Amino acid sequence: MTEPGGYCGEALHGELELISRVPSASNAVFYATIGDTPVVYKPSAGEQWLWDFPDGDLARREVAAYLVSEAFGWGIVPPTWIGDGPFGEGMVQLWREPVRAFPAVDLVATNATAADGFRRVFEVIGDPDFPVAIVHEDSAALRRIAVFDAVINNADRKGGHILEMPDGHRHGIDHGLTFHVDDKLRTVLWGWAGEQLTDAELDGVAQVRAALTGPLGAHLVELLSPDELELFDLRCELLLAEARFPTPVRRFHTVPWPLL
Repeated sequence: MTEPGGYCGEALHGELELISRVPSASNAVFYATIGDTPVVYKPSAGEQWLWDFPDGDLARREVAAYLVSEAFGWGIVPPTWIGDGPFGEGMVQLWREPVRAFPAVDLVATNATAADGFRRVFEVIGDPDFPVAIVHEDSAALRRIAVFDAVINNADRKGGHILEMPDGHRHGIDHGLTFHVDDKLRTVLWGWAGEQLTDAELDGVAQVRAALTGPLGAHLVELLSPDELELFDLRCELLLAEARFPTPVRRFHTVPWPLL
């Protein structure tokens, strides 16, 4: 499979070798190497059954998310492709090592003032002795991830699915729960809900929608159902028409769990 960006792992040589399993993941996720290059390997055989994604294909949704990221040109998703490994076919993605000392999303005491450059999103109902609120960066990099999530209908944008890179760049990972035909947007990045999109953000969405008639659309046909593609196009159209960030719908679950 060849992506519009021209990367599908063909530059890597050698067999995929498992190093360790990622214990915190609900599905089978492995840290591995191909030659000297560290990668993430998620075999399709290790996917847990989900009632709202009963057909699985989470690996292909991750590749589809990467292709959309490439069409935006924002470098959100690390290079991702379908590859083979010890447990069969699955998603392979280049490993990116974050700097967790300065999280883009964090929990703070409810009586604390959000630090400069952060937005307070909502309070978390939990231990009454330790009330907390969730905050996230008020940055262009995180705004782009929120726009990206809106068009791919990301149902699982936890704080831990954002990688804080040393140069200030922000990667998004774990995009298996995406492209559903129903509205499934669940995210911790609600800090801009209802606010106007910038011209650059709107240009990005328009660029993605235009690409659906070219190489992007040709590749997504292999990864998503016709209904999923139609709704993906509709989400882009509506976001361009409204020119604002989505707002939470109260009768639906609009945040993932766990939050981080």
